[in-house]
Amino acid sequence: MRDDHVKWFMLALAALTIMGSYYTYDSIAPVAGLLRDERGFTQSQIGLLNAVFNLPNIALALIGGILIDRIGAAKAILIASFICTIGATLTAVGEPYGLMLVGRLLFGLGNETLYIALLVGIAQWFHLGGGALAIALFFSMARVGSYSADKSTSWFAEVYAQGWQAPLWLAAGLTATGVLTAFIYYLIDRKLPQLRAVGQKSERFRLKDLTGFSRSFWYILWLNVLFASVFFPFRSTFSIQYFMDVKGMNLADAGTANSYVFAAAIFATPLFGLLADRIGRRASLLTFAAALMPLTFVLLVTTDYGLWVTTILMGLSFSVIPAVIWPSTAMLVEKHRVGTAFGLINMIQSLGLAAANYGAGHLNDLFDAGPDNPEGYDAMLLMFALLSFVAFISTVLLLMRERRQPGKGIEAREILQSDVSMQRH
Repeated sequence: MRDDHVKWFMLALAALTIMGSYYTYDSIAPVAGLLRDERGFTQSQIGLLNAVFNLPNIALALIGGILIDRIGAAKAILIASFICTIGATLTAVGEPYGLMLVGRLLFGLGNETLYIALLVGIAQWFHLGGGALAIALFFSMARVGSYSADKSTSWFAEVYAQGWQAPLWLAAGLTATGVLTAFIYYLIDRKLPQLRAVGQKSERFRLKDLTGFSRSFWYILWLNVLFASVFFPFRSTFSIQYFMDVKGMNLADAGTANSYVFAAAIFATPLFGLLADRIGRRASLLTFAAALMPLTFVLLVTTDYGLWVTTILMGLSFSVIPAVIWPSTAMLVEKHRVGTAFGLINMIQSLGLAAANYGAGHLNDLFDAGPDNPEGYDAMLLMFALLSFVAFISTVLLLMRERRQPGKGIEAREILQSDVSMQRH
Protein backbone atom coordinates (compact mmCIF):
# COMPACT_ATOMS: atom_id res chain seq x y z
CA MET A 1 0.00 0.00 0.00
CA ARG A 2 1.37 3.43 -0.97
CA ASP A 3 2.18 5.79 1.86
CA ASP A 4 -0.40 8.37 0.76
CA HIS A 5 -3.08 5.65 0.75
CA VAL A 6 -2.33 4.53 4.30
CA LYS A 7 -3.85 7.62 5.91
CA TRP A 8 -7.11 7.09 4.02
CA PHE A 9 -7.23 3.47 5.12
CA MET A 10 -6.67 4.59 8.71
CA LEU A 11 -9.50 7.09 8.29
CA ALA A 12 -11.76 4.27 7.08
CA LEU A 13 -10.88 2.15 10.13
CA ALA A 14 -11.55 5.10 12.44
CA ALA A 15 -14.89 5.76 10.75
CA LEU A 16 -16.00 2.13 11.03
CA THR A 17 -15.00 2.10 14.70
CA ILE A 18 -17.10 5.14 15.54
CA MET A 19 -20.11 4.08 13.44
CA GLY A 20 -21.19 1.27 15.75
CA SER A 21 -20.58 3.46 18.77
CA TYR A 22 -22.87 6.20 17.45
CA TYR A 23 -25.55 3.64 16.63
CA THR A 24 -25.46 2.47 20.23
CA TYR A 25 -25.61 5.99 21.65
CA ASP A 26 -28.68 6.75 19.52
CA SER A 27 -30.35 3.41 20.28
CA ILE A 28 -32.24 4.84 23.28
CA ALA A 29 -34.60 7.13 21.37
CA PRO A 30 -36.10 4.35 19.19
CA VAL A 31 -36.85 2.18 22.25
CA ALA A 32 -38.01 5.06 24.48
CA GLY A 33 -41.68 4.33 23.81
CA LEU A 34 -41.17 0.61 24.47
CA LEU A 35 -39.39 1.35 27.74
CA ARG A 36 -42.28 3.60 28.77
CA ASP A 37 -45.00 1.13 27.77
CA GLU A 38 -43.37 -2.20 28.68
CA ARG A 39 -41.35 -1.23 31.74
CA GLY A 40 -43.20 1.83 32.99
CA PHE A 41 -40.22 4.20 32.70
CA THR A 42 -40.87 7.89 33.27
CA GLN A 43 -39.42 10.47 30.87
CA SER A 44 -36.94 11.43 33.58
CA GLN A 45 -35.72 7.83 33.73
CA ILE A 46 -35.39 7.72 29.94
CA GLY A 47 -33.51 11.02 29.94
CA LEU A 48 -31.24 9.71 32.67
CA LEU A 49 -30.13 6.83 30.43
CA ASN A 50 -28.42 9.35 28.16
CA ALA A 51 -27.57 11.76 30.98
CA VAL A 52 -25.60 9.08 32.86
CA PHE A 53 -23.75 8.36 29.61
CA ASN A 54 -22.04 11.73 30.09
CA LEU A 55 -21.59 11.77 33.87
CA PRO A 56 -18.21 9.98 34.13
CA ASN A 57 -16.74 12.23 31.48
CA ILE A 58 -17.39 15.39 33.47
CA ALA A 59 -14.36 14.34 35.51
CA LEU A 60 -12.61 11.89 33.19
CA ALA A 61 -12.75 13.39 29.68
CA LEU A 62 -9.87 15.76 30.45
CA ILE A 63 -7.94 12.92 32.07
CA GLY A 64 -8.61 10.83 28.97
CA GLY A 65 -7.28 13.58 26.72
CA ILE A 66 -4.11 13.89 28.78
CA LEU A 67 -3.74 10.08 28.75
CA ILE A 68 -4.10 10.01 24.97
CA ASP A 69 -1.25 12.52 24.68
CA ARG A 70 0.88 10.22 26.83
CA ILE A 71 0.10 6.65 25.66
CA GLY A 72 -0.82 7.45 22.08
CA ALA A 73 -4.13 7.60 20.25
CA ALA A 74 -4.02 4.07 18.82
CA LYS A 75 -3.64 2.32 22.17
CA ALA A 76 -6.35 4.52 23.69
CA ILE A 77 -8.71 3.65 20.80
CA LEU A 78 -8.28 -0.08 21.40
CA ILE A 79 -8.83 0.14 25.17
CA ALA A 80 -11.84 2.41 24.82
CA SER A 81 -13.53 0.16 22.25
CA PHE A 82 -13.42 -2.74 24.75
CA ILE A 83 -15.03 -0.59 27.46
CA CYS A 84 -17.76 0.50 25.03
CA THR A 85 -18.62 -3.11 24.24
CA ILE A 86 -18.89 -4.05 27.91
CA GLY A 87 -21.17 -1.08 28.56
CA ALA A 88 -23.41 -1.81 25.57
CA THR A 89 -23.75 -5.43 26.69
CA LEU A 90 -24.83 -4.49 30.21
CA THR A 91 -27.33 -2.01 28.76
CA ALA A 92 -28.85 -4.76 26.64
CA VAL A 93 -29.15 -7.07 29.68
CA GLY A 94 -31.02 -4.11 31.10
CA GLU A 95 -32.68 -5.51 34.21
CA PRO A 96 -32.83 -4.16 36.82
CA TYR A 97 -32.88 -0.49 35.83
CA GLY A 98 -29.74 0.12 37.87
CA LEU A 99 -27.79 -2.35 35.72
CA MET A 100 -28.94 -0.54 32.60
CA LEU A 101 -27.68 2.73 34.10
CA VAL A 102 -24.31 1.13 34.90
CA GLY A 103 -24.09 -0.10 31.32
CA ARG A 104 -24.80 3.35 29.89
CA LEU A 105 -22.28 4.88 32.30
CA LEU A 106 -19.55 2.44 31.22
CA PHE A 107 -20.45 2.92 27.57
CA GLY A 108 -20.20 6.68 28.03
CA LEU A 109 -16.84 6.38 29.75
CA GLY A 110 -15.42 4.36 26.87
CA ASN A 111 -17.17 6.26 24.10
CA GLU A 112 -15.90 9.71 25.02
CA THR A 113 -12.30 8.47 25.24
CA LEU A 114 -12.79 6.62 21.95
CA TYR A 115 -14.20 9.73 20.31
CA ILE A 116 -11.36 11.99 21.47
CA ALA A 117 -8.68 9.43 20.59
CA LEU A 118 -10.07 8.93 17.08
CA LEU A 119 -10.16 12.70 16.47
CA VAL A 120 -6.57 13.02 17.70
CA GLY A 121 -5.54 10.09 15.51
CA ILE A 122 -7.08 11.63 12.39
CA ALA A 123 -5.43 14.96 13.14
CA GLN A 124 -2.09 13.13 13.35
CA TRP A 125 -2.50 11.21 10.10
CA PHE A 126 -3.68 14.29 8.17
CA HIS A 127 -1.24 16.78 9.69
CA LEU A 128 0.07 17.77 6.24
CA GLY A 129 -3.32 18.95 4.97
CA GLY A 130 -6.92 17.92 4.32
CA GLY A 131 -7.80 17.73 8.00
CA ALA A 132 -11.26 19.31 7.69
CA LEU A 133 -12.28 16.96 4.87
CA ALA A 134 -10.93 13.94 6.74
CA ILE A 135 -12.78 14.79 9.95
CA ALA A 136 -15.92 15.58 7.94
CA LEU A 137 -15.77 12.14 6.30
CA PHE A 138 -15.23 10.61 9.74
CA PHE A 139 -18.35 12.33 11.02
CA SER A 140 -20.27 11.22 7.94
CA MET A 141 -19.73 7.61 8.93
CA ALA A 142 -20.72 8.48 12.50
CA ARG A 143 -23.95 9.90 11.05
CA VAL A 144 -24.46 6.62 9.21
CA GLY A 145 -24.57 5.01 12.65
CA SER A 146 -27.08 7.56 13.95
CA TYR A 147 -29.17 7.37 10.77
CA SER A 148 -29.19 3.58 10.97
CA ALA A 149 -30.36 3.68 14.60
CA ASP A 150 -33.35 5.82 13.62
CA LYS A 151 -34.13 3.77 10.52
CA SER A 152 -33.80 0.55 12.49
CA THR A 153 -37.43 0.98 13.59
CA SER A 154 -38.47 0.15 10.01
CA TRP A 155 -35.41 -1.80 8.78
CA PHE A 156 -35.61 -4.19 11.73
CA ALA A 157 -39.29 -3.95 12.59
CA GLU A 158 -39.32 -7.64 13.54
CA VAL A 159 -36.59 -6.95 16.12
CA TYR A 160 -38.61 -4.15 17.71
CA ALA A 161 -41.67 -6.39 17.66
CA GLN A 162 -39.84 -8.60 20.19
CA GLY A 163 -39.83 -5.79 22.76
CA TRP A 164 -37.35 -3.33 24.26
CA GLN A 165 -34.39 -5.72 24.73
CA ALA A 166 -33.75 -7.12 21.26
CA PRO A 167 -32.91 -3.72 19.67
CA LEU A 168 -30.36 -3.08 22.42
CA TRP A 169 -28.68 -6.45 21.74
CA LEU A 170 -28.41 -5.45 18.10
CA ALA A 171 -26.67 -2.23 19.20
CA ALA A 172 -24.27 -4.16 21.43
CA GLY A 173 -23.29 -6.41 18.53
CA LEU A 174 -22.50 -3.45 16.29
CA THR A 175 -20.40 -1.89 19.04
CA ALA A 176 -18.39 -5.11 19.34
CA THR A 177 -17.33 -4.88 15.68
CA GLY A 178 -15.47 -1.70 16.61
CA VAL A 179 -13.02 -3.74 18.67
CA LEU A 180 -11.84 -5.52 15.51
CA THR A 181 -11.37 -2.31 13.50
CA ALA A 182 -9.64 -0.67 16.48
CA PHE A 183 -7.22 -3.59 16.69
CA ILE A 184 -6.32 -3.32 13.00
CA TYR A 185 -5.82 0.44 13.46
CA TYR A 186 -3.51 -0.22 16.40
CA LEU A 187 -1.36 -2.71 14.46
CA ILE A 188 -0.87 -0.37 11.48
CA ASP A 189 -0.16 2.61 13.73
CA ARG A 190 2.58 0.66 15.48
CA LYS A 191 4.08 -0.49 12.16
CA LEU A 192 4.11 2.89 10.38
CA PRO A 193 4.54 5.64 13.01
CA GLN A 194 6.72 7.68 10.65
CA LEU A 195 3.72 8.51 8.46
CA ARG A 196 1.81 10.44 11.11
CA ALA A 197 2.56 13.56 13.10
CA VAL A 198 4.28 13.13 16.43
CA GLY A 199 4.30 16.19 18.66
CA GLN A 200 7.03 16.99 21.12
CA LYS A 201 6.88 14.94 24.29
CA SER A 202 4.10 16.18 26.55
CA GLU A 203 5.38 17.79 29.70
CA ARG A 204 3.95 16.99 33.11
CA PHE A 205 0.42 18.34 33.25
CA ARG A 206 -0.33 21.30 35.49
CA LEU A 207 -3.76 22.83 36.03
CA LYS A 208 -2.43 26.28 35.19
CA ASP A 209 -1.61 24.97 31.70
CA LEU A 210 -5.33 25.19 30.90
CA THR A 211 -5.11 28.99 31.00
CA GLY A 212 -2.64 28.95 28.11
CA PHE A 213 -5.28 28.44 25.43
CA SER A 214 -6.32 31.39 23.27
CA ARG A 215 -9.57 33.30 23.64
CA SER A 216 -10.69 31.88 20.29
CA PHE A 217 -10.30 28.39 21.72
CA TRP A 218 -12.62 29.26 24.60
CA TYR A 219 -15.26 30.65 22.25
CA ILE A 220 -15.11 27.43 20.23
CA LEU A 221 -15.31 25.40 23.42
CA TRP A 222 -18.55 27.07 24.50
CA LEU A 223 -20.04 26.74 21.04
CA ASN A 224 -19.24 23.03 21.06
CA VAL A 225 -20.65 22.50 24.56
CA LEU A 226 -23.87 24.42 23.98
CA PHE A 227 -24.51 23.02 20.51
CA ALA A 228 -24.07 19.45 21.72
CA SER A 229 -26.26 20.15 24.77
CA VAL A 230 -29.08 21.12 22.43
CA PHE A 231 -28.76 18.80 19.46
CA PHE A 232 -28.08 15.43 21.05
CA PRO A 233 -30.59 15.54 23.93
CA PHE A 234 -33.30 16.48 21.44
CA ARG A 235 -32.44 14.25 18.48
CA SER A 236 -31.00 11.28 20.38
CA THR A 237 -33.37 11.15 23.37
CA PHE A 238 -36.69 12.92 23.01
CA SER A 239 -37.40 13.74 19.35
CA ILE A 240 -38.96 10.43 18.28
CA GLN A 241 -41.33 10.45 21.24
CA TYR A 242 -42.06 14.14 20.55
CA PHE A 243 -42.92 13.40 16.91
CA MET A 244 -45.24 10.59 18.01
CA ASP A 245 -47.00 12.54 20.76
CA VAL A 246 -47.19 15.95 19.06
CA LYS A 247 -47.23 15.15 15.34
CA GLY A 248 -49.26 11.95 15.60
CA MET A 249 -46.68 9.71 13.90
CA ASN A 250 -46.20 6.01 14.46
CA LEU A 251 -42.83 4.68 15.61
CA ALA A 252 -41.50 3.83 12.14
CA ASP A 253 -42.48 7.20 10.64
CA ALA A 254 -41.09 9.11 13.64
CA GLY A 255 -37.79 7.26 13.36
CA THR A 256 -37.63 8.03 9.65
CA ALA A 257 -38.38 11.72 10.25
CA ASN A 258 -35.63 11.90 12.85
CA SER A 259 -33.20 10.18 10.50
CA TYR A 260 -33.44 12.92 7.86
CA VAL A 261 -31.05 15.16 9.80
CA PHE A 262 -28.44 12.42 9.99
CA ALA A 263 -29.02 11.39 6.38
CA ALA A 264 -28.40 14.95 5.19
CA ALA A 265 -25.26 15.18 7.32
CA ILE A 266 -23.79 12.02 5.77
CA PHE A 267 -23.45 13.82 2.43
CA ALA A 268 -23.31 17.49 3.41
CA THR A 269 -20.64 17.28 6.15
CA PRO A 270 -17.79 16.32 3.76
CA LEU A 271 -18.81 19.13 1.40
CA PHE A 272 -18.51 21.70 4.16
CA GLY A 273 -15.23 20.16 5.30
CA LEU A 274 -13.86 20.47 1.77
CA LEU A 275 -15.15 24.04 1.59
CA ALA A 276 -13.39 24.94 4.84
CA ASP A 277 -10.12 23.44 3.55
CA ARG A 278 -10.43 25.41 0.29
CA ILE A 279 -11.59 28.86 1.42
CA GLY A 280 -10.97 29.06 5.17
CA ARG A 281 -13.65 31.34 6.66
CA ARG A 282 -14.18 28.82 9.43
CA ALA A 283 -15.52 31.29 11.99
CA SER A 284 -17.97 32.63 9.39
CA LEU A 285 -19.21 29.12 8.64
CA LEU A 286 -19.66 28.37 12.34
CA THR A 287 -21.61 31.60 12.87
CA PHE A 288 -23.96 30.78 9.99
CA ALA A 289 -24.57 27.27 11.29
CA ALA A 290 -25.10 28.35 14.89
CA ALA A 291 -27.72 30.91 13.82
CA LEU A 292 -29.93 28.14 12.44
CA MET A 293 -30.37 26.26 15.72
CA PRO A 294 -32.44 28.78 17.75
CA LEU A 295 -34.54 29.42 14.66
CA THR A 296 -35.29 25.69 14.43
CA PHE A 297 -36.80 25.50 17.92
CA VAL A 298 -38.69 28.76 17.61
CA LEU A 299 -40.37 27.38 14.48
CA LEU A 300 -41.21 24.11 16.23
CA VAL A 301 -42.92 25.97 19.09
CA THR A 302 -44.63 28.84 17.26
CA THR A 303 -45.59 27.48 13.82
CA ASP A 304 -47.25 24.52 12.16
CA TYR A 305 -44.65 24.25 9.39
CA GLY A 306 -43.96 20.76 8.20
CA LEU A 307 -41.10 18.86 9.80
CA TRP A 308 -39.07 19.19 6.62
CA VAL A 309 -38.44 22.91 7.31
CA THR A 310 -36.90 22.36 10.74
CA THR A 311 -35.17 19.22 9.46
CA ILE A 312 -33.38 21.20 6.75
CA LEU A 313 -32.34 23.93 9.21
CA MET A 314 -31.08 21.49 11.82
CA GLY A 315 -29.44 19.31 9.18
CA LEU A 316 -27.48 22.24 7.77
CA SER A 317 -26.32 23.26 11.23
CA PHE A 318 -25.38 19.69 12.11
CA SER A 319 -23.45 19.32 8.85
CA VAL A 320 -21.36 22.48 9.20
CA ILE A 321 -20.38 22.60 12.86
CA PRO A 322 -18.70 19.18 13.32
CA ALA A 323 -16.90 19.53 9.99
CA VAL A 324 -15.38 22.87 10.96
CA ILE A 325 -15.13 23.02 14.72
CA TRP A 326 -12.72 20.12 15.42
CA PRO A 327 -10.07 20.91 12.79
CA SER A 328 -10.32 24.57 13.84
CA THR A 329 -9.64 23.55 17.44
CA ALA A 330 -6.61 21.50 16.36
CA MET A 331 -5.31 24.57 14.51
CA LEU A 332 -5.51 26.76 17.60
CA VAL A 333 -3.42 24.61 19.97
CA GLU A 334 0.05 23.09 19.88
CA LYS A 335 0.25 19.59 18.41
CA HIS A 336 1.32 17.98 21.68
CA ARG A 337 -1.71 19.50 23.48
CA VAL A 338 -4.45 18.49 21.03
CA GLY A 339 -5.58 15.56 23.19
CA THR A 340 -5.72 17.78 26.27
CA ALA A 341 -7.69 20.44 24.38
CA PHE A 342 -10.20 17.91 23.02
CA GLY A 343 -10.48 16.33 26.47
CA LEU A 344 -11.22 19.69 28.11
CA ILE A 345 -13.97 20.38 25.57
CA ASN A 346 -15.52 16.97 26.12
CA MET A 347 -15.31 17.27 29.91
CA ILE A 348 -17.42 20.43 29.94
CA GLN A 349 -19.59 19.12 27.10
CA SER A 350 -20.37 16.00 29.15
CA LEU A 351 -21.63 18.19 31.99
CA GLY A 352 -23.83 20.08 29.56
CA LEU A 353 -25.19 16.90 27.97
CA ALA A 354 -25.98 15.31 31.31
CA ALA A 355 -27.74 18.44 32.59
CA ALA A 356 -29.66 19.02 29.34
CA ASN A 357 -30.82 15.40 29.04
CA TYR A 358 -32.06 15.23 32.60
CA GLY A 359 -33.40 18.81 32.52
CA ALA A 360 -35.42 18.17 29.37
CA GLY A 361 -36.91 14.99 30.81
CA HIS A 362 -37.73 16.77 34.07
CA LEU A 363 -39.48 19.61 32.21
CA ASN A 364 -41.52 17.09 30.23
CA ASP A 365 -42.59 15.37 33.45
CA LEU A 366 -43.23 18.68 35.20
CA PHE A 367 -45.55 19.89 32.43
CA ASP A 368 -47.05 16.41 31.91
CA ALA A 369 -45.91 16.20 28.28
CA GLY A 370 -47.41 13.34 26.33
CA PRO A 371 -50.00 12.41 23.68
CA ASP A 372 -52.82 13.83 25.83
CA ASN A 373 -50.93 17.09 26.46
CA PRO A 374 -48.65 17.89 23.50
CA GLU A 375 -48.21 21.49 24.69
CA GLY A 376 -46.26 20.08 27.62
CA TYR A 377 -43.24 19.75 25.34
CA ASP A 378 -43.06 23.53 24.73
CA ALA A 379 -40.96 24.16 27.86
CA MET A 380 -38.32 21.70 26.66
CA LEU A 381 -38.20 23.29 23.22
CA LEU A 382 -37.87 26.79 24.68
CA MET A 383 -34.99 25.61 26.87
CA PHE A 384 -33.21 24.29 23.79
CA ALA A 385 -33.89 27.54 21.92
CA LEU A 386 -32.30 29.63 24.70
CA LEU A 387 -29.21 27.42 24.91
CA SER A 388 -28.72 27.52 21.15
CA PHE A 389 -29.05 31.32 21.15
CA VAL A 390 -26.20 31.57 23.67
CA ALA A 391 -24.16 29.30 21.39
CA PHE A 392 -24.81 31.70 18.52
CA ILE A 393 -23.54 34.63 20.62
CA SER A 394 -20.32 32.67 21.25
CA THR A 395 -19.74 32.30 17.51
CA VAL A 396 -20.34 36.01 16.94
CA LEU A 397 -17.62 36.81 19.49
CA LEU A 398 -15.33 34.28 17.81
CA LEU A 399 -15.93 35.82 14.39
CA MET A 400 -15.27 39.35 15.67
CA ARG A 401 -11.95 38.27 17.22
CA GLU A 402 -10.77 36.29 14.19
CA ARG A 403 -11.56 39.13 11.78
CA ARG A 404 -9.30 41.47 13.76
CA GLN A 405 -6.31 39.46 12.47
CA PRO A 406 -6.71 39.38 8.66
CA GLY A 407 -4.74 36.69 6.88
CA LYS A 408 -4.26 34.74 10.11
CA GLY A 409 -6.33 32.62 12.47
CA ILE A 410 -9.07 30.18 11.49
CA GLU A 411 -10.63 32.65 9.03
CA ALA A 412 -7.53 32.30 6.85
CA ARG A 413 -7.26 29.56 4.27
CA GLU A 414 -4.38 28.04 6.20
CA ILE A 415 -3.07 28.60 9.70
CA LEU A 416 0.56 28.09 10.56
CA GLN A 417 1.58 26.45 13.81
CA SER A 418 3.64 29.57 14.55
CA ASP A 419 0.39 31.55 14.63
CA VAL A 420 -0.82 29.48 17.58
CA SER A 421 1.58 31.08 20.05
CA MET A 422 0.58 34.53 18.77
CA GLN A 423 -3.13 33.78 19.39
CA ARG A 424 -2.58 32.73 22.99
CA HIS A 425 -2.50 36.35 24.12
